[in-house]
Amino acid sequence: MKNKPQLLLFFLLVGFYLIASTEPCLSQDKEGYTVDYYYKIKWGYFDEFLQLYKKNHYPILTELKDRGEIINFSAVYPLYHTGESSRWDFRFTIVFKDFEAAHSDEFSKEIIKKLYPDQEKFKTEEQRRFELIVEHMDVPLKLETFLDW
Repeated sequence: MKNKPQLLLFFLLVGFYLIASTEPCLSQDKEGYTVDYYYKIKWGYFDEFLQLYKKNHYPILTELKDRGEIINFSAVYPLYHTGESSRWDFRFTIVFKDFEAAHSDEFSKEIIKKLYPDQEKFKTEEQRRFELIVEHMDVPLKLETFLDW
């Protein structure tokens, strides 16, 4: 069994390839590729965060929707707060047309230049928006079609 290490390496590489090649399918379905974006904001700064989000990020998403890269999106925030460890302040759900649309910034750079001619102001405001974020999570979702509630 001189080739045992090579055989083990071969199977490990094949296994990693199979896992990597199927990962996009985990949340891809016939309705698109859905991702929840959770934001935890510094206490007392939610209004400022939301204002900057609406001003600088929402128009980009709207343009992507108009171009067909995004099928739909929605925003929610809780009316009450939970404990600090499980707290989130803002959730934005985006249904992309596919996995590639969710992970491409090809159109975003062009849109940013079009929508925000004052690039320095845009960068400064976006930096401020990110400074207000304590924690951020991107959660791809899988739509289960077998459930007939």
